[in-house]
Amino acid sequence: MKLLIAALVAVFVIGAVVTLAALSATPAIAVDPPVKAIGADTPVQVEVSDPYGLRRLTALVEQNGARYTVFDQHHPAHRLWFMRLREAPRTTAFRAGKQQAPALRPGKATLVVEAQSNDFLGRTVTASFDVNVVLEPPRLVVDEAQHYINQGGAELVTFTVSGDWSEAGVKVGGYTFRSFPLPGQPANERFSLFGFPWDLPVDTVPHVYARNAAGTEVTGRFWFKIFPKPFRKRDLEITDAFLDKVVNQIDPGGSGDLLARFLRINRDLRKQNNQTLSDLRLKTAERVLWNGPFLQLANSQVESHFADVRSYVYKGKKVDQQVHLGYDLAVTQHVPVVAANDGRVVWAADLGIYGNCIVVDHGYGLQSIYGHLSRIDVKPGDMVKKGQAMGHSGSTGLAGGDHLHFSMQVDGVQINPVEWFDAHWIHDRILSKLQSKP
Repeated sequence: MKLLIAALVAVFVIGAVVTLAALSATPAIAVDPPVKAIGADTPVQVEVSDPYGLRRLTALVEQNGARYTVFDQHHPAHRLWFMRLREAPRTTAFRAGKQQAPALRPGKATLVVEAQSNDFLGRTVTASFDVNVVLEPPRLVVDEAQHYINQGGAELVTFTVSGDWSEAGVKVGGYTFRSFPLPGQPANERFSLFGFPWDLPVDTVPHVYARNAAGTEVTGRFWFKIFPKPFRKRDLEITDAFLDKVVNQIDPGGSGDLLARFLRINRDLRKQNNQTLSDLRLKTAERVLWNGPFLQLANSQVESHFADVRSYVYKGKKVDQQVHLGYDLAVTQHVPVVAANDGRVVWAADLGIYGNCIVVDHGYGLQSIYGHLSRIDVKPGDMVKKGQAMGHSGSTGLAGGDHLHFSMQVDGVQINPVEWFDAHWIHDRILSKLQSKP
């Protein structure tokens, strides 16, 4: 009988062990965002997926045969009762670099992350990532020019970057503008064409920045003066006839009443469309494509200005408020719409609230936008000349009548186009700085 009981106990124990082992998990490790370099004190985020949580999470840096622990976290073990646990993927942040491992030297290294599951078997998984150790910070020398900037307008600053760097440009509040090599100069002699967005406080301080691959960032200041600009506030009456026209054109077959559908278009689709426009900054030429001042639609009447704050009123009640980032220019129906300057077409298709829309790239992140067209006569990739007809005005998209919506953007941020109609402003604020070096 004792032997039988012992055998039964052994079978139970073996069965329990096999079951516990079968239920044990294997952690999955991901570093997000990916880390390609570490410096003095580089932030790292590791996401580990394991339904039973972790018993241990360790990070090390390996270089030249030596291993340096930069993070080590332990939790109490749950070997038998782990089945009760159900944990979502966990993100852990730590820092890796010379502050955590003083013996690190510039050059190649490996970031190693080890995760142990908090279950019966406690499996350990290791993930390795090749990194560069970058310890030299960037350095900046910014021009000494005077920078007069209109609120909602544009400006250009030049600078020299040295040391170890991978990215440089201008930051204005929460906006970032890229830089490009000055024409005919080494890659570290740079300029940034940037905007001072209409919605920022006038006491916002723009500055040049440079960052290396390890995330070390330095900044440089330059002399500037901001000129505040008043932006209009307008009530815009919307009628049932207007709603019926624009909503069914933009959102055919949509659900809900006309007003609800209009509000989704005016808020959500507007945001999506503006993001699409902003993303076109990545399709820019790294050279000046334009020539001289930009053209305004001939003989046109300005119906709306840049950064008009519009309150939408329906049956006497304000139902929405949005900002109109461009000029509405009207002449007569279906007038030819011409390119404001030389450039390359990067968009020529429907774009939601803008209807039939064309975007022309003029180089270095400068682009012009033409909306509400009745007809498009160009295609992406076409090179156009200043004054060349590209289509005809219309009332497609979120337009109550025939007109052209015209706007410009710098590195994806829409700006007031008026400055670009002025040859003297272009020479003084842009071209003289681009051509300032011998």
